[in-house]
Amino acid sequence: MTKADLIDEVARNSDLSKKDAEVIVQTVLDSIVESLKTGEKVELRGFGSFRLRERASREGRNPKTGEKVFVPAKKVPYFKPGKELKELINS
Repeated sequence: MTKADLIDEVARNSDLSKKDAEVIVQTVLDSIVESLKTGEKVELRGFGSFRLRERASREGRNPKTGEKVFVPAKKVPYFKPGKELKELINS
């Protein structure tokens, strides 16, 4: 499912215009991103949670030349599905 598909689904299920549905979907996504930027955990009961994970700096290799390169530490978003979502998918 793409973002456009999600917007269509919200518009269809809520009797809103596509423009209004797009604003709602974008607002939700922006809120999740902003919360993660500030280091907060985002938990959607019955669906799952978004968190940040720290990746340590390391030494990597350029696959083309084989040369060693330094890869700096970074934060990466991580999604952990909730129990109810897992059950729905596996039933």
